This record gives sequence, C-alpha cells and structure tokens, in this order.
Amino acid sequence: MWDIATPSRPGRLPGVSMAGFRARTTDLVDLSVVPHSAVTVSVDLGDGSLAVDDSSGRRQTGGVVVGLAPNGVRGHGRDIECLQVRLSPLVAHAVLGMSAELGGSVVSLDDLWGRDAARTQEQLHAARSWDERFAIAESALARRYDAGRAVDPEVAFVWGKMVTQRGGVRVERLAAEVGWGRKRLWSRFRSQIGPTPKRAALLVRFDHAAHRLAAGHSAAQVAAETGYVDQSHLHRDVLAFAGLTPTAVAVAPWLAPDAVAWASPAYLSTN
Repeated sequence: MWDIATPSRPGRLPGVSMAGFRARTTDLVDLSVVPHSAVTVSVDLGDGSLAVDDSSGRRQTGGVVVGLAPNGVRGHGRDIECLQVRLSPLVAHAVLGMSAELGGSVVSLDDLWGRDAARTQEQLHAARSWDERFAIAESALARRYDAGRAVDPEVAFVWGKMVTQRGGVRVERLAAEVGWGRKRLWSRFRSQIGPTPKRAALLVRFDHAAHRLAAGHSAAQVAAETGYVDQSHLHRDVLAFAGLTPTAVAVAPWLAPDAVAWASPAYLSTN
C-alpha cells in the first residue's frame, strides 16, 4: 500500500524516529491506529485530504499529534503523502509540552506550536526530497527540544526501565528505587508522560506483543514470551488497547509498514 522513505543517516536527536509515506493507491485509505510506545506527529504533505479522527469523532488535519495509547483513533484520506515522526515521551515532553493533556488524545500541531507549526509545514511542503524534509523536521524538533523542559531524572529512569524490561516492571519497586513515594511518582509521571505509570508499562508490553503478532508469531507464543499470564490475558489486553483481537492486530494495516519504516525505533531510546 505504501512507498516508504527513511532517513539516509542516523538522527542527531535521541528518542526520535522519522519516516515518509506515499500511498500507492488513489482509493480511500481508512486505518485504525494501533497504539505505540510513542507520541506520533503526522504532517500532511499531499492535497490536504489526510485527516485523523479521535474516538469522539473530532477531526484534525494538517499537522496532527497523537498521544500515547489513543482509543478509537482512525486516519483516512486519498492520495496520501505525509511525514510521520515518532517521539519518545521523554522527548515529547520537551518538544510538545502538555504531556498530561496528550495522554491518549489527538490535537493539532498548530495548537501546540502556534506560528512555528505553520512555518515548519510550509518548509516541508516546499522541500524537494525526503532527506530535505527529514532535515527540516529534525531542526524544528531540536529547536523546540533545546527550549523545552526536560522530564525529571526520576521519571526518565522509570520510563527507561519500562522500555528495557518491555513493561515487565513493578512500579512500586521503581518508585522505591528513585526514592519517591507511590503518590509522588504517579503525579509527576502522569503530568510529564501522560498516562499513569501502570498504564504506561502495560502499553510498552502491549506494543512489544503487537509487533510479535504482526511478525507472524502465534498468540500463545506471544503471550508466553511477553509476560502475560496466558492467552486469554493477552486477548484482554490487546482488546483494551487496540479494540481488536490478537488475530486482527496481526494483520492490522497500521502495523504492516513498521518493519520497514521503524526498523530501528529510536523512539524507544531510554535517553
């Protein structure tokens, strides 16, 4: 379905992955968004038909930001050409701000960046190659990152543990490791990352399981390898996050390009 472009060199900003997409069909593309362990920024570079709807039916176009663990989000349009950026939530906090408000929601990039969003989108439209587009996006993100506020080191440590252990963590134990009480960790993590620590850990585990399913592994094997009690437990978690069964997630069009577009997912960086 897609022609996919990826940067020709590693990015300078840790926790950021980029890819360019061009649909091979003029038919209507309508995709259910499967959650990832990342905040996604999508910029329409086509004729303006690309739109993203949230679970309430509210529609965003142009530059769109999809927060962590969205529910019922769909992307659709014709002749789609777009740039997608996936950001570690550690980076997204500095680059986008409003982390709590981004948890599971869809917002316009204009609402977060104001005039800078319009200028960046104009530059992206005028660019003559994907590498030029990637460089423009990276520069814009770097400016915002340098001007933004970093997450607390304790929050970064907890997120890093979740990623390296693929969600198989006890959050109370992590709170003790950083010297915080449960209430403080919940509050700071929620305000800077978006979801609660428990939901974030579940999301990381789900993300890993979803990609194992998409790679062709059986639900029973995935459940055993990713820390679920049994196959029924996996089924409940997948249904809760994606609104789909494990069988449907395994063939989800939204996940299909991942092996090419995000083969080295920098957004899972623990930096």
